[in-house]
Amino acid sequence: MSRFPVVCSVRNRSTLVVLALILAAGAAYGVLRVNQAAPPQEAAAPNPAPPAATPPVPPPPAEVRPTSIYSEVRSDRLNPATVGALTRVYVPNLRSRTVSVIDPETFKVIDHFNVGPNPQHVVPSWDMKTLWVTGSAEGRGAGSLTAIDPLTGKPEKSIPVPDAYNLYFTPDGKSAMVVVEESKALDYRDAQTMELQGTLKTPECAGINHADFSQDGSYAIFTCEFAGGLVKIDPIKREVLGNLKLSKGRMPQDIRISPDGKVFYVADMMADGIFVIDGDSFKEVGFIATGVGAHGLTPSRDGTKLYVANRGSHSVHGARKGPGSVSVLNFATQQIEQTWKIPGGGSPDMGNLSIDGKYLWLSGRFDDVVYAIDTSTGEVRTINVEAEPHGLTVWPQPGRYSLGHTGNMR
Repeated sequence: MSRFPVVCSVRNRSTLVVLALILAAGAAYGVLRVNQAAPPQEAAAPNPAPPAATPPVPPPPAEVRPTSIYSEVRSDRLNPATVGALTRVYVPNLRSRTVSVIDPETFKVIDHFNVGPNPQHVVPSWDMKTLWVTGSAEGRGAGSLTAIDPLTGKPEKSIPVPDAYNLYFTPDGKSAMVVVEESKALDYRDAQTMELQGTLKTPECAGINHADFSQDGSYAIFTCEFAGGLVKIDPIKREVLGNLKLSKGRMPQDIRISPDGKVFYVADMMADGIFVIDGDSFKEVGFIATGVGAHGLTPSRDGTKLYVANRGSHSVHGARKGPGSVSVLNFATQQIEQTWKIPGGGSPDMGNLSIDGKYLWLSGRFDDVVYAIDTSTGEVRTINVEAEPHGLTVWPQPGRYSLGHTGNMR
């Protein structure tokens, strides 16, 4: 019953009768509606249609370098959602099945905890309120997704999944895109609950692993490590738009878009450099040599440079103390400005930047260490962690939302 009285003017008895009949009919209809059985739930389709109405990706504020994709990852652009988050570096150790937690102020490991098998990457959620540890199957069973609360730095729930080499999110924030490397597929899941929505098969993309999105979010390009190429998809319609073979090297790893959104840079660890790809036409348009085993890509906080981690090996499981280095690419000129070598050799892999951009944090994949590299001098600090660190993330990071990986922010 409503808390508020219904006030009406009734002129005669017949009007009252009609009104009573209308109210009685409405009540009966309500009873029928309540007693109707709910329609059965449908199982997730292999490639289900997305919701009909999809809200657009929010544009960056007009006053802040609107032509740059990286305008919102500047140091002064922290999201309110990250308020209270501990300042930490989270390092997944593949062979140890653990996560090491580093205090970036002291450069020391202050905590570690167990997670599922084969932890590969620590991925910020689209809403930047959760950090997900992806665990891949690696031919030895099932994978997992383990949630970390960034307010406490501790793990929470762990969700079993068939495989989770990596994790991305649709630009509208509705769905998680779990990279099922072993099955050449992307599992679409609810971005909050991780309940399965459907699967997009990418049969020509063996070793599907890393991705980046176009400026308007209408397509994404994933690298195909073991197929020597790339696959282009529509993340909202959940369709494969095309496949592309690279001209040489052919073991692509990380991928990042240019600040103006015109081209994508693809690191290839066999070609020892980065391919330049026109995203719209989906064609290879250039190549830039960097160093042995080009692997991880991280844009600078001001969006003018791209840090290229050269892992120092052409092998998936390389030797210690290889010729690892970091190349600094100028986005505007497409020239390598500097190359920072790892003293004594090393294996820089994946990572991200401190909030202020002063330190580039990278895992030392084959050397069981983490590197903190001063971006003004190239000086390297080394922190020992557990066995085979991989896709570490630094938290918090600036940005409006996360598209996945170790912090692909927009």
